[in-house]
Amino acid sequence: MRTATKDLAGDMRRQLAELVRSRVPNARAERFVQRFYGNVPPDDFLRATPEQLYGAALAMWQWGQQRHPGAARVRVYSPRLDEHGWQSDRSVVEIVNDDMPFLVDSVTAELNRQGVTVHLVIHPVVRVVRDASGRLETLLEPGEEQDGARDESFMHCLIDPQSDPAALARLRDGLEHVLADVRAAVEDWEPMRERVRAARDDSARAPDPADAAETADFLTWVDAGNVTLLGSRRYDAIPGRTPDEPWLELVEGSGLGVLRDPEVTVFDEHGHAAVLPAEIRAFLHQPRPLLVTKGTRLATVHRAVPLDAMLVKRFDEAGNVVGALLTVGLFTSVAYNRSPREIPFLRRKVADVMAKAGFDPAGHDGKALLNILETYPRDELFQIAVPELYEATLGILHLQERQRLALFVRRDPFERFVSCLVFVPRDRYDTALRRKIQALLEAGFNGACTTTHTQLSESTLARLHLIIRTEPGRIPAVDVEELETRLVQAARGWGDRLRDALIEARGEETGNALLRRYADAFPAGYREEFGAETAVHDIDRIEQAVAQKRLGITLLRPLEAEGDELHVKIYHQGSPVPLSDVLPMLEHMDLKVITEQPYDVAAAGGEPPVWIHDFTARTQTGVTADCVQVKELFQQAFSAVWDGRMEDDGFNRLILRAGLSGREVTVLRAYAKFLKQARFAYAQDTVE
Repeated sequence: MRTATKDLAGDMRRQLAELVRSRVPNARAERFVQRFYGNVPPDDFLRATPEQLYGAALAMWQWGQQRHPGAARVRVYSPRLDEHGWQSDRSVVEIVNDDMPFLVDSVTAELNRQGVTVHLVIHPVVRVVRDASGRLETLLEPGEEQDGARDESFMHCLIDPQSDPAALARLRDGLEHVLADVRAAVEDWEPMRERVRAARDDSARAPDPADAAETADFLTWVDAGNVTLLGSRRYDAIPGRTPDEPWLELVEGSGLGVLRDPEVTVFDEHGHAAVLPAEIRAFLHQPRPLLVTKGTRLATVHRAVPLDAMLVKRFDEAGNVVGALLTVGLFTSVAYNRSPREIPFLRRKVADVMAKAGFDPAGHDGKALLNILETYPRDELFQIAVPELYEATLGILHLQERQRLALFVRRDPFERFVSCLVFVPRDRYDTALRRKIQALLEAGFNGACTTTHTQLSESTLARLHLIIRTEPGRIPAVDVEELETRLVQAARGWGDRLRDALIEARGEETGNALLRRYADAFPAGYREEFGAETAVHDIDRIEQAVAQKRLGITLLRPLEAEGDELHVKIYHQGSPVPLSDVLPMLEHMDLKVITEQPYDVAAAGGEPPVWIHDFTARTQTGVTADCVQVKELFQQAFSAVWDGRMEDDGFNRLILRAGLSGREVTVLRAYAKFLKQARFAYAQDTVE
C-alpha cells in the first residue's frame, strides 16, 4: 500500500513538473513552486489534483512577492477561479513571515481554537533577498549566501470551507495576534534568560540558605532549556500596604515576550496585569522565595495549554523583599518525562514526603510510594503543597492494587479550580465512564472541566486526572466521600449488578457459581435492554430448560406495559426457534405479536448457546389479561403444544380469555370432535 501511494505521488509530481515547465512565468517562480510541492508528503499528494497544487503554489508565490521584514503577512480566503486564478473546495490560509520557532504549531493551535479543522499544511522555508520596499528580488538555493539574505517561512494551510466573510476576518485577526506573540517571544528570549539568571543570583539573599540553594538550582534548570520562556514582567514591592492589598507594583515598560502589553493578564479573573491574585499576595507573606503555579490564560505560542507561571522574589542585602520577577512559559517534555528526583524544587518535595512517611526506601511500601511520586501528575507536583501531597500519595499507596474506584481531590486555595484524581478498575474504564465521571464532578463542584488526562499502565487501576475550573466564592460545600460513592455507582457495570443480584437471590455460594457461568454470557443488546434482576430470572429459566432438555417459556407483563400488552419469552438451546412455528401457536393462544427480539446466551463451559426469544404481544380482543392468574396455565399449555401433547387450534384462546387449563381445553375440543362425529351441523371453527 505504501509503495502504491509513493508511485501515485510520483505520477502527480511528474504532472506538476510538466505544468510548471509549460506555465510558470520565470525561473524564480519555477524554483519556488518546485520547492513548495517538494514539501508535500506522498499521502497528502493524493488529496488534491495537480492543478490545485500548482494553483496553490503559484498563488503563494505571488502573495509572497511583497512583505516588510519584521511583520507577518496573512491571507485567509476561499479560492475562486474567476477571482484568484485557481479554485479549491476548501478555504486557504497563507502566511509569509520571517522564519522562527513555533510557527506551525502555534498557527494550527489557533485554527483549532476557533473550531476549524486543518486538512493540510505545506511549509517550505526559503532563503530570499528583498529590497528596501520589501519587494522580493532573489530566491536563493539552500545554503547559498548573499548580502541581506534571510530565511522566510511560506505557510499554506487547507482548512474547512468558510463562506462567511466575518469568519474569515476572525481567523485572520486571530492568526495575526498569535504570530505577533510568537515574534515577541522569540525576539525577547535572550533578555528573558538574562532575567532568569539575574533572579538566580539574587535568590542567594533569601533568608533560608536551603531555600536559596534550591531556588538557584531550579532557575539554573529553567535556564538550561527545560522551560520554553514566553513572557516576563518585573514588580516592585510597595512598602506600607496592608496584607489584604497587593504588595507589588508592575514596573512600567518591564514586559517582555507575550507580556509586552501591560494590559495582557496571566490570571484572567483579575482583569489587569497590575492586580495580582490572592495566591501571589499570600506568597509574599511566606518565607519561601519561589512560587510555581498555573495561569488561567492559555498560551498562544507553541501549545494551547494554561501558562506555567513562576514568581521569584527579589531581596535586598538585609534579606527583605524588594520586588519579584514573574516569568511565564511552558514546561518542556523533559520536565514531564524526567524523574522528579532530578528536577530542583520537585526533588525537595519528594524527599520531604518520603521522610515524613518513614518507610524503608528498599522495602515494598517505600518503593511503591516512590513510584507513586515519580508518576504523579507533573503539573500537580509543581503546585501541590507537601502536606497535601503526603495525604494524597499515602491514600493512593493504601489503594494499591485493590479493584475499586477512589477519588482524591485538591482544591485550589483561591478557588480557581479543583484538581480531581480518580482511580478506576482498568477493565471498566472507557469513554462513556469518563463522561459520566466528568459530569458528576462538574455538577458537584459547580464548574466546567477544562483538562482531562488518562494514564493506563500495568496496574489494575486506570488513573483519570480532571481539572474542574470554578469561580471563586461559588464552589458548593462538597462531601468528598459522598461524591466518591456517586462515582462508584456510576462506574458499576452490568456485571457488578448481576453479581449482587445473583448473591442476593441464590446465596453467595450458588450465586458465585452461576456468576462464573454467566458473567460474560449475555450479549450487549440484552445488557442495554434488561437489568440484572431480569437476568437472574432468565438464568433460572435457562438452567431449567437445559436440565430438562425442553423448551422453556415465560409469560409476563413489564411494569411499564399497558393492560393488554404481554411479553412471552422462549428459551431454546442450540439454535433459534423458527418463527413460522411459534407465531401460529401464539396467535391460537389469543396473542397478536408486535415485535420479536432474539438474544444468544453463551454460558461458560463450552455448551451450545441458549437462545432467548422475547416476543412483545397484545391480546387479540384488547382486553386486559390477568397475567398472575393465567401465567402457569399459559406456560403449561404452550409447552404441551410445542411437545405435541396438545393440539394447536383456536380452542387454545380459552386459556387467556376464560382462564381454562390445557386439560379443560382438551375436554372441550373432544366434545367438539364428538359432536362432529354425531353429524353436528357446525364446523370446528364455528364452535371455537
